[in-house]
Amino acid sequence: MLRVLVNGADGRMGSQVVKAVYEDKDLEFVGGVSITNIGADAGELAGIGHLGIPIRGDLGKVLDDIKPDVVVDFTAPRAIFENARTVISHGTNMVVGTTGLTAEQRDVLAKLSAEHKTSIFIAPNFSIGAVLMMKVATEIAPFLPDVEIIELHHNNKLDAPSGTAIMTANKIAAARKAAGAQPAPDKTHESLEGARGTKVDDITIHSVRLPGYVAHQEVLFGGYGEYLTIRHDSVDRKSFMPGVILAVKKVTSRPGLTFGLENYL
Repeated sequence: MLRVLVNGADGRMGSQVVKAVYEDKDLEFVGGVSITNIGADAGELAGIGHLGIPIRGDLGKVLDDIKPDVVVDFTAPRAIFENARTVISHGTNMVVGTTGLTAEQRDVLAKLSAEHKTSIFIAPNFSIGAVLMMKVATEIAPFLPDVEIIELHHNNKLDAPSGTAIMTANKIAAARKAAGAQPAPDKTHESLEGARGTKVDDITIHSVRLPGYVAHQEVLFGGYGEYLTIRHDSVDRKSFMPGVILAVKKVTSRPGLTFGLENYL
């Protein structure tokens, strides 16, 4: 059985990961780390009953004490880079669901992972439906290169745009470039600052943050006399768990750094 430690174990996603790992016959939940709820039972926080595994606060010390096979991280953008450096430096494999890592930081982690002969997997989105949404969008882009993205999340999400929206834009831009497809010029010349969203790889992204939402994204393609919209909705955080469990089980199959759940499908 793979021994799994969850960093951010008392959070919205982390508690779901604790439950999913606990319920999987091939995995063993061996510890939870957080900066809050230290001392509380991880199982009780996850709604699965008393496990006798308290939340602890020092990631490095917990790694030394428990020596897990895989660490799953759902913490915060400001913390994830140092968290990943700590885990890799301890020679432990890692699955990262926390967004906010830059391309430069991923390069650093890739080199560090190679040095320590570990595997690290990073995904902006663990929903299989969201991965398929990005795949379809990439296939459409050469034929309908005019596109904008709207992503909608709960108001407690710390980053904007979402990692999924950024990755979608990156993939669409690469597909357009490979096909030599050029979008029509945007002739908007008078607008309030921010009205046209932000740009990632010259693709406009609009971010919505409201109570009630979980994770949603629309990719809007426009053509002459037609338009095509792809939408994906995660209405429960359970939708991410099959992807997380898949990544935990497959992370060691690819040495170094792997980016994107599509690599495991």
